[in-house]
Formats: sequence, C-alpha cells, structure tokens
Amino acid sequence: MLTKQQIELVKATVPVLREHGVALTSHFYKRMLSHNPELMQVFNMGHQRAGFQQQALAGAVLAYAENIENLPALLGAVAHIANKHVSVGIRAEHYPIVGKHLIASIKEVLGDAATPELIDAWTAAYIQLADVLIGAEKAIYDKNAVAEGGWTGWRFFKVAEKSKQTDNVTSFKLVPVDNGKMPEVKAGQYISVRVFVKGQDLIQPRQYTVVKADATSLTIAVKKVEAVEKSPAGMVSNTLHNDINEGDVVEVSFPVGEFNLPEGNGELCLLSAGIGITPLFAMLKEAVQKDPTRKISFVHVCKNKEAIPFREELALVVKEGNVSFEVFETSEHGRPSEDFFKSLVSQGADYCICGPVPFMKLAASELVKNGVAENKIHAEKFGTGAI
Repeated sequence: MLTKQQIELVKATVPVLREHGVALTSHFYKRMLSHNPELMQVFNMGHQRAGFQQQALAGAVLAYAENIENLPALLGAVAHIANKHVSVGIRAEHYPIVGKHLIASIKEVLGDAATPELIDAWTAAYIQLADVLIGAEKAIYDKNAVAEGGWTGWRFFKVAEKSKQTDNVTSFKLVPVDNGKMPEVKAGQYISVRVFVKGQDLIQPRQYTVVKADATSLTIAVKKVEAVEKSPAGMVSNTLHNDINEGDVVEVSFPVGEFNLPEGNGELCLLSAGIGITPLFAMLKEAVQKDPTRKISFVHVCKNKEAIPFREELALVVKEGNVSFEVFETSEHGRPSEDFFKSLVSQGADYCICGPVPFMKLAASELVKNGVAENKIHAEKFGTGAI
C-alpha cells in the first residue's frame, strides 16, 4: 500500500512523464533487453525497432501516474494489457525483471532528480501495478486452461490451407497438430502466432484476429507489412507470407481479447479500414448468425474493392442478414472527410471501429462531436497501445 507521501511523489512526476516518457521507456527497453536478451523472444522486436512499444509503455506509465488515486479508471486499460500479455506468454516471473530495469532506468534518466524518496515511491507504485496485472493475467490463464479445448502457453498448429486473398493479404487455416478439441472463439478475439524468423535468429510472436473458427480449425488473415521510411518490414508477416507453407507447423496461443460484438440486438455500425476489416467481418458473421433481423451498417474504407479479403464470403453474409454494406474507395474519393463520418451517425447505435490509428481517432472524435456517446464506441488498435 502506498503512503500519502508516495502517492504525491508519483503524481509529481506526471509533467516529466508527459515530456520525457518515451525517452525513459526507450532507455528501459534497451537496458532490459541487453541484460535479459531471452526476452527478445517474448517481445515483438518489430514494434521495438519502430518505437511503438516504447510509446505504448510511456502512455501506460503516464496513465497510471495520473490515476494513481483512482485505479478503477484504469480497469479497461488493465484488461487490454492483460489480454495482450497472456497472448504472448508473459508470466508473473517476468515482473521482477521488468521492475528492476524500470526503477534503474528512472534513476539513470532522471539523475539527481531521482531522490531516494522518489525511487521508493515508484518502487511501491510498480509493485502495486504488477500485483494488479499479475492477478488479471492469472484469471485469464486459469480460465483458458479449464475451457473446453483450452490450453495455456503455446500449442502446435499445422497450416492446412494457405490462400491469397488480395495482393498483400494471405489467409492461413490452422489445425491443431494434436487433433484435440478446439475452444469456442468470440468474434473479435485474436491469437498470437509464433515463428522462427530467418536472418534474425529470433522466435517472434505476432497477434492476428481469428477471422473464422470451427470445431477443428482457426483461420487468420495476414497482411504483408513492407518497410516504409523508418518503419521496418513486419518480421512475422513476411515470414508467414514467404517461408510458411501448407503442411508447416507454427505455435499458437489461446484466443483472447476484449474487443467483442456488443451485446443485445440494437442497431450496429461496423466501420473498418484496410486490414481492420478482419475483426469486424467476424463480428458481422456472429451478429447475423445470432439475429438475422438485426439492423447492421458495415462501411469499409480501402483503396479499391479488389483490396477486400474474403469478398465472396462477405457478400454471402450480407445477403443473409439485415445488412447494408458500403465500400469507400480511397483511389476514387481520397481520404474520408468529417462529413463522411457525420453521415454515419444514428442515435442509439453501437459503433465498432478498426483500422489505422489516424482513421480510428478521426472516426471516434467525429462521432462523439455529432452526438454519439463515448460508451457506444468500441475500437481496436492492431499492435500496441490504444487509440
């Protein structure tokens, strides 16, 4: 339990975290991974090299400091982080390692400003946060272990089918090597796929939405991520596209994730861009299966219609339900405008959004600006962090 003085010391670091948080977390990751290189097999090194993980951790540390006296405000973030951690196999024994290097990084980055009292305060604060996350993650691990077809850690799956969906998206149908039972998967959930990356001498995990699931298999869709300016090529996506073929075996984690189909049968608007269509396609199928009369609007933003994966299956699902499906082609219309999002507003509807971060931020802000309640907007960012 933190003392009142320790709480005030943590809160006093908020301005520093706002200005120098990424510098702190960058130093932390460099320090930790140099001392514990085995963790490079746990963390996605592509996100490390692009700086995404550092930015996400900086945001999380800042949010924790800002809400140190109101932890219930962080419940959503805790659930999101816990699911991500479980999907890549982070365990309780990793937290002392993280704590050691985080506290050391605070000392090294802040220098003389890192008084013994401040270090004691942040040590207590870290222990408190670690206990919360360890508890949340244990609950998920325990639930997954006892579920029908459940497992914890990594399970071997064979690639039963590899199909090119678009120029840069390939689907993989995965079946368990042990021929054991499969769990029930909620629309919107994801798995981690772990592969050996040639040329890097690394085993790397990457999370992918479960687009389809049945009693014997899981199907994912993988966008091949090319190098762009300072962003490196996706190590796992390129390995899957270039090196993994039908009959090959990959490691898979249990499906997790809190971005799921909103409950009830009220109006639903699915708004996706690019590869963000994958969780929303899964939600569409689940919603139509549960209630074919439910009013659903599905708007997908992409370069052109040829860039839509699972086009034929999507068209069939649209016909089965009370669904309006619209494609916004950026090759013809450019980027969606504020008026585009305003036209989607329908009072009382739930909105599920997935796509590039700028797209999701604009969509959410425009919907709220035009009267949509924040609790009616549900969003998922691929990779790290939140929108």
